[in-house]
Amino acid sequence: MPDEKLAPDAAETAADSPIRAVEAPAPAVPAPGAPAPGPAVPGTRSAAPTVEGERFAADGPAAHAEPAASEAVERAGPAEPSKPAEPAEPMHPTTGAPRPFVLRHHWIVRLTHWVNAVVLVGMMASGLQIYNAYERFGVRGTRLPLPNPLDMHPVPRWARLGGWLAGGLSWHFFLMWPLALTGLLYVGYLLLSGEWKPLLFRPRDVGPAIEMQKYYLHLRKEHPPQGKHNALQKGAYSFIVVLGMLSVLTGLSLWKPVQLSWLTALFGGYELARYWHFVAVWLFAAFIVVHVILVFTVDPASLRAIITGWYRGRFPSHD
Repeated sequence: MPDEKLAPDAAETAADSPIRAVEAPAPAVPAPGAPAPGPAVPGTRSAAPTVEGERFAADGPAAHAEPAASEAVERAGPAEPSKPAEPAEPMHPTTGAPRPFVLRHHWIVRLTHWVNAVVLVGMMASGLQIYNAYERFGVRGTRLPLPNPLDMHPVPRWARLGGWLAGGLSWHFFLMWPLALTGLLYVGYLLLSGEWKPLLFRPRDVGPAIEMQKYYLHLRKEHPPQGKHNALQKGAYSFIVVLGMLSVLTGLSLWKPVQLSWLTALFGGYELARYWHFVAVWLFAAFIVVHVILVFTVDPASLRAIITGWYRGRFPSHD
């Protein structure tokens, strides 16, 4: 049969031919449940993937969404800085629990502290007004051989109270009474309550006071252990009581030099009593400045304690 023989020969000829037929790609099999592709509609864009379409499929939509996201960030502006973490509560060194609030200062201590702070500033300013009437120590035409940086240098007006000599004397005599009365009330409370014990500077406090001074001078890294008051505080508070007594006694010898002539003579005479009274003023001023600086730099919680009486800070409130 000629037709039956031709078919195998044609197949063999096609297999042996150097020009091979290009195999057509297998039709895409739609996913299960997907609709079958329909016939192409004339005038519409072919659904076959183009070069740009292949690039879009390779990169993915997320890559093309980045410029839009960056533009949104630019429109929103820089992010707000995060708030610093609040300081941790004071912890107990052994238990690790937060320290409780404790009553540290009696109301008498708080009252006398603030009254004396205000009155003492007025006493110092009025005293400088009195000194300004004659800016040296010694009777007219003489000079005491003692150091005086303000010798013949008037005190600035802003630091004086009273306006002139009589005004300074009036303010000074008026303010000396609340200063003396609150001082007596404070000392009396210390003696009757026993609160003088943690304040009294003793010989055993010399060594801890030196270590505390090293800490303040940054010669020691760790704060020395302490109770309600450290050794330097004890020394300062003990000294300030003595300084207050010296100020009152020298002031009385200047106020009544005839009636209290024995007291005036005890200080070496009127001019020397005036000089020691003046030195006490500057020691008080130095104490106030150092006291305020150390409160804010070492233990700010003590400021709240001297106002409200309650304390919770880095140090215990007992000895």
